[in-house]
Amino acid sequence: MFYLFPLLTVIIWAGNAIVNKMSYSVIDPGAISFYRWFFAMMVLTPFVLPSVWRKRHEIKPHLSKLAFLALLGMVLNQSLGYFAAATTTATNMALIISLVPLMSMFLSVPLLGQRLLPLAMVGAVLSLAGLIFMLGHGDVSTLTSQGIKQGDALLLIAAFVYALYCVLLKRWKMPLNNWQSVYVQGLFAVTMLTPMLLSSERMAITGESLPLIMYAALPASVLAPWCWLKGIEILGADRTAMFMNLMPVLTALIASVTLGEQLAVYHYIGGGMVLSGVILAQRKPKPIQTDNMATA
Repeated sequence: MFYLFPLLTVIIWAGNAIVNKMSYSVIDPGAISFYRWFFAMMVLTPFVLPSVWRKRHEIKPHLSKLAFLALLGMVLNQSLGYFAAATTTATNMALIISLVPLMSMFLSVPLLGQRLLPLAMVGAVLSLAGLIFMLGHGDVSTLTSQGIKQGDALLLIAAFVYALYCVLLKRWKMPLNNWQSVYVQGLFAVTMLTPMLLSSERMAITGESLPLIMYAALPASVLAPWCWLKGIEILGADRTAMFMNLMPVLTALIASVTLGEQLAVYHYIGGGMVLSGVILAQRKPKPIQTDNMATA
C-alpha cells in the first residue's frame, strides 16, 4: 500500500501534462499559470498560514532565496510548460521533463560539491542520444537541418530551470518545513504571475478552462506534493524517485486515449534510450561487503 503514494503522484503529474496540452486552446498560458497558484494558495492558507506567521521572524532573512526559488520552480518552469503546449505533444513533454534528475546530477557538481560517477556519464550520453533521436523523428539529419520545435526547446529550458530549483533547494537549508516553504514560494509566485495574467487576452475562467485550472491547482499542486512527500517519508528518497521514470509511459498512454496522440517507432526507441539513461545514471554502486569469519 505504501507504493500507492508515489504511484498516485506520478499518475496525477502525468495527467497534468495532458492538462497543459488541453489548456492552450481555451486559456492563455499566463492566465492558467496565475490561477493555478492562486487557487492552490487559497486552499493551503487555512492550514499553513498560522505556522508561517509564527515563524515570520525566522523566515524573513530567507525571503530573497524563497523568491528566487518561486521564480524558478513555480513561474518559469510551469509557465514555459504551458507556452510549450502550442508546438509540442504531451508525450514529448513528459519525456523531456524526465531528464530533470539527470540535469540535477550535473548541477550538483558545482553547486553541491558532488562528484559524478562513471554510470552517470554513460547514462547522460545514452539519454542525450535518445533525446536527439526522438526530437529528430528518427533522423538526426532532420534535426540538424530544421532544428527542434519551439515547444521542445522551451521544455528543455523548463527542465533545466526545475533541475536548478531542486539543487538550490538542497543547497539552501532554511528553517521551514516543506509545506511552509511551498506556501511562501506560492505567495511570491502569485505576485510575480499577476502581470502575466493582466497581459493575457484569454484570462476569463470559462466552463472549459475551469476543470483544467482546478486540476492544476488542487491535485497537481496540493495533493500530488503531499503524496510525494509521504512516499519519501515511508520509502526513502531513492526508492520514491524511481517512480518518476513511469511518468512518460503513463503520459503516453493517457495522451493516446484523451488526445489521440500516436506513438511512432522513434518514440519507442528514443524514449527508451532516454529512460534507460536516466535509470542508469541514478544507480549507485553497492558497497563491497566483506565477510567477517570467526576463528575458533
